[in-house]
This record gives sequence, C-alpha cells and structure tokens, in this order.
Amino acid sequence: MTSVTVLGLGPMGHALAAAFAAAHHTTTVWNRTPGRGDDLDATTAGAAAEAIAASPLVVVCVRDHEAVRSVLDADALQGRTLVNFTGGSPRQARTMAAWAEQHGVDHLDGVVVATPELVGGPGATLFYSGPSHVYEAHRSTLAALGGNANHLGEDPGRAAAFDASLQDLFWTAISGVVHAFALAAAEGIDANDLARHAKAVLGLFPDLVDHIADQVTAGRFPGDSSTITAAAAAMDHVLDTIRANGLDNGVLGAARAEVRRAIDAGHGSEGFARLAAL
Repeated sequence: MTSVTVLGLGPMGHALAAAFAAAHHTTTVWNRTPGRGDDLDATTAGAAAEAIAASPLVVVCVRDHEAVRSVLDADALQGRTLVNFTGGSPRQARTMAAWAEQHGVDHLDGVVVATPELVGGPGATLFYSGPSHVYEAHRSTLAALGGNANHLGEDPGRAAAFDASLQDLFWTAISGVVHAFALAAAEGIDANDLARHAKAVLGLFPDLVDHIADQVTAGRFPGDSSTITAAAAAMDHVLDTIRANGLDNGVLGAARAEVRRAIDAGHGSEGFARLAAL
C-alpha cells in the first residue's frame, strides 16, 4: 500500500485524507492551521516539507495556486509525484506542471467533481490530466478517492478545462433557476407551484445536450426545428416581463446580445447550437 501525504485540510482536503486512510494507505497530513487533522487516522507533520518527505505520493488541496506554491518545497518533492487538487484555471494548471517539470517532479492536475461527503465513494467523479504513465503508476492508490476516475489526457490543463466548462454550465443554469423563481414571485406565483413545471423543463436538457454536442462536433446547425431568430422572439417576450417587474435582466440580456450578434452575422435561420461556434 503506497503511503500518501495530503497538504491542506479544508473540507475537501480533509475528505481526501480520510478516504486514503479508510483505504488503509499510511497517510501523513499537514495544515497551516494546526488541529484540523486530529480526527483522522493519519500522522500529522509539523511542517509541509516534513509531510512531503514522508510519502512518494503528495496530494495538495489548498485555497489557490498561490497558496500551493507557498507550501511546496521543491527539494523535498524531488523524485516524488505531486497531485494538485487545488481548483484553478487551465492556464494555472499548465504553469504548475511546468514548475514541477523544472524541478524534476512528476505532476498530475486533479479535479474533484463531488462534494466532500461523497469523496471515497462511488458517487465521486474525479478528473486527472498530465502524463499517462504517471497516472497509471498511481491509479490504484488514487482509486481510494472515488469510483469514477477519468484520465483526460496528457495536457496538464485539460482537467481544469473540463471543470471550467462544466462549472460554466452549472452556474449559468442555477442562475436561471433562481431568476425564474424571482420572476414568478413578482407575478404572484409561489415557488413550489413553479418547481414541478421547472423540473419538467429541465428534464429536456439531457437530450438537448446530446443534440447540441452532435451539431457542434459535425459543424452543422440546421434550423429545421427551431431557429436563432425564433429564439430571439421568445427571449424578447421574457425580457419584456422581466423589465416590467423591475428585475435585473443581466443574464438573459447577455444571452440575447449573443443571439443578436449571431443574427447580425447572418446565422438567424440556423439552429441555436450555432452560438457555440461563432
């Protein structure tokens, strides 16, 4: 069983360390603020360099990439593998990978697509990117973190790119949900009365996602079922209602502006998926 070090014991770092320990990996932890690892079946190191030296596999999960660089000791990491679960952009992941290569450190960038309580179970999805031989060397150990692990490719920024794309979808969608409830309330509709119908609309999304992905991949955007021009008309009705109730129209207004650009560019008769390829 490979021994593992976890640097950073916030909610996610704590969950990662607990999953390794539960899978019977000898686990060493370190956190800038003492005391957070007292409930873990792990050895608490007094310094980050000491924790790094304890294991061939080092996992870091801290606030941001600036914090990553502040806690890592390049000399202690020599000959070890670093898996960075600190959230960040693809550019930051690639910069971190370049730093690791410069210092002779094997590196994987990782993303946990799960809440901390799901880590270690079948409901946790994890993305990794970086050298495939590094991932394969530690695959069995990393399996302790969840049942749905995905190595996405050699580009160290690819896991973060997947994450950013999915986060874009989530936050845009959830913003639409809360705004819909605000608009409903302004029109005297109870949130619970709307919720059932909202879920029915959202039930269309899985098929729509596949449909749009197929069109984007093929580079063809037929408007036989619905066009961008028709979407513009529907958006205008909603925006009129939003404005009449004095609500913020920033999210839908931005989407409408993108539709306007597509129409002005001559794509009004094409399908809505065309917006992904402007």
